[in-house]
Amino acid sequence: MFLLQAPQVRDLDVFTTMPAAFRRAERSDWADANRGGTITDSFLEGPVFDGAGNLYVSDIPWGRVFRIDTAGQWSLVAAYDGEPNGLKFLDARTLLVTDYKNGLMRVDVATGEVTPHLQRRNSERFKGVNDLVFDAAGNLYFTDQGQTGLHDPTGRLYRMRPDGQLDLLLANVPSPNGVALSPDGKLLYLAVTRGNCVWRVPLLPDGSVAKVSQFFTSYGPSGPDGLAVDAQGRVLVANPGLGHVWVLNGRAEPVEVLRGVAGSSTTNLAFGGPDRRTLYVTDSTHGRVLRANMEIPGLPLAPGRSA
Repeated sequence: MFLLQAPQVRDLDVFTTMPAAFRRAERSDWADANRGGTITDSFLEGPVFDGAGNLYVSDIPWGRVFRIDTAGQWSLVAAYDGEPNGLKFLDARTLLVTDYKNGLMRVDVATGEVTPHLQRRNSERFKGVNDLVFDAAGNLYFTDQGQTGLHDPTGRLYRMRPDGQLDLLLANVPSPNGVALSPDGKLLYLAVTRGNCVWRVPLLPDGSVAKVSQFFTSYGPSGPDGLAVDAQGRVLVANPGLGHVWVLNGRAEPVEVLRGVAGSSTTNLAFGGPDRRTLYVTDSTHGRVLRANMEIPGLPLAPGRSA
């Protein structure tokens, strides 16, 4: 990677760490398949904020959703037989969850009740859904990653319209992961983990996609995971294999690199705080949430629709 100007390098600070009481130092089916059998007491993903400033995160191997208040205190919202990953709000009390094991699920954050939203497409199970984002019109974009990679480039990107129609937009992705939209909603950015890159997906007026291209190329043992976009349209990329967050300008040039503390696995990210100028990052393998103050606020997330 050749850069005309070196990016600014800053360190992420630890905001909060999962309390010992919530850690489960046991084997799990998910860790056996995805962590080489390593004992994994938690694996945090899916950060998203509610209107009161509380942060919600998922814990994949143990089927849990947590709420973290503004002081960094943790409480358990839901625990169920699933593998939840991405989280977005459908309404003030309902989270929509991309669950690797079950498909799309709903979590009532007031009661902890978990119910199905979309578990199958035409009676066929998904490979393993991963992340999601809504656009301003209420369309839901979500990735179906499963165990795909360069050996099996069949990961999928879906769009679910507000009326329930499900469109398959891409079916040739080697490990589709995080998704984020440009400020005008005309571009979707797609993290392609095993390809170690981020794709640029134009969303055309007729609902199709065309001229999909590779926007950014990273390096290292594990490629881009979660994505976010700020108010200037810069793309922020969580890169767990490096323990970094890339901040990319419109030409995909890194203008900032945010470094996690030693050994961090920076998997996903969300803007929070009263002015959305604080970036929060899940450090999945250590059960931590990191953060950094940002000069440019994050792009507001479009709300979902609960109907």
